[in-house]
Order: sequence, then structure tokens, then C-alpha cells
Amino acid sequence: MRYQPIPQIGLRPSVLCLGTADMGSKIDRATSFRLLDIFVSHGGNFLDTAQVYADWLPGERSISEKTLGEWLSTRGNRREIVLATKGAHPQLETMHRHRMTRADIVHDLDASLRNLRTDVVDLYWLHRDALAVPVGEIIAILNDQVRAGKIRAFGCSNWATARIEAAQAYATAHGLQGFSANQPLWNIGVPDLAVIGDPTLTMMDETMRHFHQQTGVAAVPYSSQANGLFSRLASGKTAQIKPATERVYHLPENQRRVERIRQLVQQSGLTPTQIVLGYLLGQPFPVFPIIGCQTVAQLEESLTAGDVQLTREQIGVVEG
Repeated sequence: MRYQPIPQIGLRPSVLCLGTADMGSKIDRATSFRLLDIFVSHGGNFLDTAQVYADWLPGERSISEKTLGEWLSTRGNRREIVLATKGAHPQLETMHRHRMTRADIVHDLDASLRNLRTDVVDLYWLHRDALAVPVGEIIAILNDQVRAGKIRAFGCSNWATARIEAAQAYATAHGLQGFSANQPLWNIGVPDLAVIGDPTLTMMDETMRHFHQQTGVAAVPYSSQANGLFSRLASGKTAQIKPATERVYHLPENQRRVERIRQLVQQSGLTPTQIVLGYLLGQPFPVFPIIGCQTVAQLEESLTAGDVQLTREQIGVVEG
């Protein structure tokens, strides 16, 4: 497993970040602990969660954070882990109302610290943007949390490039800490956001890629494997594909990319999963794909990509 730095964090995160959205809910406690243990045993140290995971299901709120907090406590390894969580998400029943006031951010951060059983979060994400709130106010609030010792670094998720650039410019002009990382929707495919139907999501596009390449700000993409769609299509395991995922990637370009993945498998000897993740890991700026899994086998398959980076030429083959 390779490691690379993210500014202000201190520790060097593993290039693969383990997403924990389903832990404690769809994935029971015992299996969650086993997956976390295996990830760490393979050199992984970067974990991502959110206060809102998985509040859309019946049961205890913030169960992902609480499960992760219990695991950190029982294993006694908090200092070795790069811990990331997200807050300031709108209430699920009122997604049109932002929660980006100082009170909202501090409330969510304090709740996350309790859930995670820690006194500091290494990387704190704003889960959504709020266009009505000036970026200067947001940057000032986050810097206050850094000074208070509650977070080491902060990032944004589902922010448009123009807003990220404005926030960075404000931070620079006022001698403040800016965003250390960005978490967009990004994988080897081309999703149809209209099918997803959530206008608050933001995906990697050419404008955002240019921003990352010019600034070196880290990208930590979610849905980095498109729920396994491209690996399964390239391997002929179509029975395991979720219909909802297939609808999101119905575009003709994605079928062409599946064929190119198969071509690279033959040329390189890499597996489809290694190509899917290696595509992100081979970009000309720091990328930390968030990998998801339900089973040990899925996790171990993803972990084989920890030292893989596609070359510029191979990335060109994928993109056509």
C-alpha cells in the first residue's frame, strides 16, 4: 500500500481510503470490525465516514460513526488512523434547506467527536455546499475549529469548482487555512446525474480536474468503483450488477470504456478492479479513492490496487 501526504493532516494517509457508510447498518458490527481489521492489516490507515450515515435507514442515528468509534476504542489505534468525517448535511427530509451556520457546523462536529470517541478529526468535510452563505464565513468558522483543536484539516464534498476556488482565494488573502481536499463523485465511468436525481451532488469534470492539477489539492472521490459496475461488466459477472447502478451509467460511452478496460486487461495483466482504481491513482495530482465493500472478498480484491497506477498512455486508452 502506498502513502502520500495531505496538507495539514500530519500523518500520511494510505492511497486507498475505506468508506464506512454501511458499517453498523447493512454490515453488522462483527463484520464491520473484521473489515476494518483487514484493511489496517494490509497497510490501510485512511477511514471515511459521515454524521448522516446511514440515517436514511431505520435504526440508530449516526450508526456508522458510532461503529467506527467503538472499533477505534477497542483497538486502541486512534493515533495511527487518518480519520475523516463529514457534517453540515441538510436534514434528509428538507434537503433544500442548508445547514451551514456556525451553530450547525459546531453542533455536527461536536456530535461527531462524541460518536467517534475522539477529541480531534484529522480531516473534516463539509458534506454539501450552501450557496447563500459567503465562502469567507465558512472558511472563518472552520479555522476557528482548527484553532480550537477539534480538527486538523478540512475539505469540501459536492462543491462546485468556482466555489472551491473562491474559498481558497479568501483563505490565502486572509492568511487562513484553506481546503486540503475535495470529495466529488468520480470514477472510471461517465455517470448520468439526471438519473441520480440529486442536484446537490457534484462530479469531477474537466474544470475541476484542471483545478486539482494546477493546485495539487487532493481529490478523495466517492463512488470510485461505481458499485463494482465496470469491474463486473469487464469480467462478465453481469448477474451481480445492481439495476439502479446500471441505469446511472447507461450512456454509450460507458460501454466503450468497458471494452477498453478489457483491452487493458489483456495488455497489462491487471485485473479489472486494479484498472478501475489504478485509473484514479494514476492521475497527475494526489487521489485517494474511497473503496466500498460488503464482504471480505470484495475488500481484498480492492486492496490489490494499493500499489497500482495506470500510466498516462493507459489512462488515454480508457478515455479514448
